Amino acid sequence: MTRLIPTEDELHAYVDERLEPARRAAVQAWLAANPHEAARIEAWRSDARRLRAALAGMGELAPGPHLDLAQVRRRVRQRRQRRLASAAVLLLALGVGGLGGWQARQATLVASDLPMADAVQAHRLFVGTSALDIQASDPAQLQAWLGRHFNRVGQLPDLAGYGFQPVGARLLSNEQGPAALLVFQDRQGQRISLFLRSPGERFDKMPSGQRTDGQLEARYWSHGAYNFALVSAADDQRSESLRQVLGVSL
Repeated sequence: MTRLIPTEDELHAYVDERLEPARRAAVQAWLAANPHEAARIEAWRSDARRLRAALAGMGELAPGPHLDLAQVRRRVRQRRQRRLASAAVLLLALGVGGLGGWQARQATLVASDLPMADAVQAHRLFVGTSALDIQASDPAQLQAWLGRHFNRVGQLPDLAGYGFQPVGARLLSNEQGPAALLVFQDRQGQRISLFLRSPGERFDKMPSGQRTDGQLEARYWSHGAYNFALVSAADDQRSESLRQVLGVSL
């Protein structure tokens, strides 16, 4: 029997044009009868176009099952909702007027520019894919690659004692210049990433800190010439120990 209401995964497959023709026709009919849902799906299409444009300069990505545009679209929608909520709070505060409005504006600006947000996004985009510039299971090989691109970085510690071995790395870039994402994996397949880049205008030398973003946790710090972030599952109890050993070495 034909399913009347499409699932969330089917809707994402519909937007990505990966739905089989018969089911695609059923989804189109359902959307025609549900204008509110049709508007939501059209917003997804716009998100996908912006995403492809944003990634256009990042090089060709190798296909990977975890590079899920649907998940990235969900995050884009969440960010849009947070911006709208912040704007509403700012408008209300300005209605009250004076110093309170200015303080609300400052808080909104800080909340919209979270420390090492690019590290979390890089983790989501690349850690579960094969789109790495180098596949390296040997720590020395990864250290050599790192040294070629970042000549002021310290010695990468051996994380085997914490259950992690290198997987590889990818060279990225942002407005400050080159950045790198180093990926590690334990025996259960759990992956973490180490992100490093030059200090930026917003966060020059940041104090050590941490924040949770969905199911991920980012622990960040500055050391030497670079800013660093260790991104892992939010419930990984090894994260703080890993941050400490990385913070001392790099």
